[in-house]
Amino acid sequence: MTHPTTPGLPAPPPAPAGRSLTERGGAATDAHAPEVTRPTLSNPDTAQPSSTGPGVPVRNLPGPDPAGQNRGPACTGTTTPGTATGPAATATPRTATSPVGPTTPRTATSPVGAAIPRTATGPAATATPRTATGPVGAATPRTADRAGGDLARRATADPLFRLVAYALEAAHGRPPAAVWSAPYAFHLGSPGLVAAAGWPTAAAAAPRTDGMVRLSSLGHPADSCDLPLTLSGPPPDAPAWAVRPYAVLRALARAGFGRGGTDLHVQGSLTAAAGLATAEPADCAVALAVADVHTAAGELPDRAHLARLLAAALPDGDDTLRRAVLFARQGRALLLGAEPRRRQRYVPFDPAATGARLVLVAVRGEAADRPAELARAVACARRAGALSAWPPGHEPGRSALVLLPEARLAAVRAAVAQDFRDRRRPVPRFLNISVAGAARREE
Repeated sequence: MTHPTTPGLPAPPPAPAGRSLTERGGAATDAHAPEVTRPTLSNPDTAQPSSTGPGVPVRNLPGPDPAGQNRGPACTGTTTPGTATGPAATATPRTATSPVGPTTPRTATSPVGAAIPRTATGPAATATPRTATGPVGAATPRTADRAGGDLARRATADPLFRLVAYALEAAHGRPPAAVWSAPYAFHLGSPGLVAAAGWPTAAAAAPRTDGMVRLSSLGHPADSCDLPLTLSGPPPDAPAWAVRPYAVLRALARAGFGRGGTDLHVQGSLTAAAGLATAEPADCAVALAVADVHTAAGELPDRAHLARLLAAALPDGDDTLRRAVLFARQGRALLLGAEPRRRQRYVPFDPAATGARLVLVAVRGEAADRPAELARAVACARRAGALSAWPPGHEPGRSALVLLPEARLAAVRAAVAQDFRDRRRPVPRFLNISVAGAARREE
């Protein structure tokens, strides 16, 4: 999955000499109390362009802690992964060594790829699982030779999806029946306004009939597990990373999907250090992959039904982000109405179409220092030409999304890096964000 005017988030006015977009709001003059702004919708119903540029109501992040400015090692630079170019997923980033960057290696033969979870020793998977009986379930489950089974050996496939397919086969001794990718998602600063990012989480699944679920992830190579699938009562003990996927599998089984069990492998392309929510895209990738292998051939899972199942099973999750993962469109933001009906509309949001860039700036170092360091990074970015900035989720402090003219990208990165190096602080990471489409099956 590869793939970032803005009516609703309107296009900026013509740029002054030397810039492609006008700076909005001017430079922050006080580095200890920087302004952080966020785009707002001017008229999402009409979605007409505006000549006044993105709305930028002021929102302040905490100022830096003077006592902490001299702590931490010097940083010599960063490498930014490439921008996504596909409708709903992206190519695997180049490096797996960054705390913010992807955890997926280039090939299955690298040190991380080689650390594939051990093969489960539980009962072998048998033929075709029981028919799904839920409201969306249909007669014939998907089999490994119909979708996803040869993905690991397809040279033209995205490396992340090839690796996930291979990892499930290596860990559980059978090819996947389906592989799904789900994009990370983010808020745009206005209530109910979300979009998907061109970075994917992937899930590979194969059906079972013995009532067992076998879970693995390259992110947790020593913590694969075999668990009985129970529909009620306390869940079995499981590694911390597997608790949430098991809850999703249990909710699906109650609805009639996969009561016979499932082999499942999950892997994301970003770590939590990026500051984007990791749970919601994984929830959706798992739900879609498992529902797919227990849905009749030729049919796709009912996304609206799965969204309701996930909201009920995981009430602590962010339902608006899940909706973005399931229903996003490339170059569009999704505007969700209030509960319970959750009516949704789309408004244009395509920074690249107006000569702008959307960048995620993620700070590093001690957790206690991050909010102040992030505020300082945003202030530096604004002084160098950034138009607006806002937190990507409901828990600000680790990262911020920054909208800036494309012509100012190098200057903004250089200004932020120089400020942090001068103070001997770890230089923040910059991730290019494309506005991507929804989760999809990889075939």
